[in-house]
Amino acid sequence: MIYELRIYTILPGRIDAIRKRFSDHTLGIFDRLGMQVCDFWEDLEEQPKLYYTMKYESIEERTRQWEAFSQDKEWNEVSQRSEQDGKIVERVESVFMKQADYFNKR
Repeated sequence: MIYELRIYTILPGRIDAIRKRFSDHTLGIFDRLGMQVCDFWEDLEEQPKLYYTMKYESIEERTRQWEAFSQDKEWNEVSQRSEQDGKIVERVESVFMKQADYFNKR
């Protein structure tokens, strides 16, 4: 199993726009496409950042899912509409991880 930590840095004044886009659209599109979000966080110190993890069977599955997402008609319409007042995301960082063999889930 492969996990991806995605870190979104949001442009000033656009945090509510990204919250709305994820809650109203993006998470539903992920679900429809079989993309599994493990958890989702906002920055405790109220920095304009969102963090979430996704789970994949392989890097190839991750590539297929993100290609399908980027070509999804609903996503492209939502993205364009949500950015009519300007871009929302400044930067997206990805960290790929695997679970440590020595950690016992408790």
